[in-house]
Amino acid sequence: MTFLIVLLTAGAIGILALAALILLPFLGGFLLVRVMEILTPLCLVLWFLLHGRKNAPGWEKFRGVRFAHRGLHGPGVPENSLAAFRRAAAAGYGAELDVRLTKDGRLAVIHDSDLTRMCGRSGFVEELTAAELSAYRLAGSGEGVPFLEQVLPLFEGKKSLIVELKTARGNHAALAAAAVECLDRFQTDCCVESFDPRCLVWLRRHRPEILRGQLTRNFLKEGTGRSLWQCLALTTLLCNWKTRPDFVACRFEDRRGCAPALWRWWGGKLAYWTIRSPRDLRETERAGALPIFEGFVPEEESR
Repeated sequence: MTFLIVLLTAGAIGILALAALILLPFLGGFLLVRVMEILTPLCLVLWFLLHGRKNAPGWEKFRGVRFAHRGLHGPGVPENSLAAFRRAAAAGYGAELDVRLTKDGRLAVIHDSDLTRMCGRSGFVEELTAAELSAYRLAGSGEGVPFLEQVLPLFEGKKSLIVELKTARGNHAALAAAAVECLDRFQTDCCVESFDPRCLVWLRRHRPEILRGQLTRNFLKEGTGRSLWQCLALTTLLCNWKTRPDFVACRFEDRRGCAPALWRWWGGKLAYWTIRSPRDLRETERAGALPIFEGFVPEEESR
């Protein structure tokens, strides 16, 4: 019910603000003052709904870093493999990686819950134990599905990591708790992001010192299996009032959407994914956003 109230409030504010902007040229001085008296508190409510946390310590460890999406993968080097992460670390890049919780509570580094695409075998990460998952191989290679505790040491004393929490079947709290426990065991600079706002709420309540990011894209343009309300909330960042993220990680193609634009206007920190060309990389870095790249190797002279 709270979520629905927030959503309807934000929608009403947007409609009223748009109507006022259209009518402003036709209003006299007296009416203009009255409109501004109404719009000012409404804008403050919108700001409250969308804004995040500013100036949390640790962001300087991520500024200027280029992050290889799922590691520096390519021909013969599968995504989210130890080989891809070793390659990224050796080349002086950070990395973005995906984490899922196995049946016995281990942190598997893999994007899809369904293992068919990457391993050519049926099975779901959340239904397998770590031992069972270890029998799977990535993309026909000799590389197995790594675990987070295997990846983190590769970046100790090197560039930072962006760890995405991939939830399933209501495991957001268990996943977030397991992830931060693992992060605590290594001296690797990491921030945590997720599409699932519940992970960020957990981090805000239990580990507020960890930098947290809300992932977003325009879910309204394509079917994703989510409800209309979920699509609206994730596209328009309406859960920010509760998660208070340190940054928003936005799909590059959706960067000009209304919610990312308001976030930028507010001065919020950004990451863009997935950057697939030097041109888009330059635009991302000019905007001050963290680049999460894939499909090419950035050259130092492209900065």
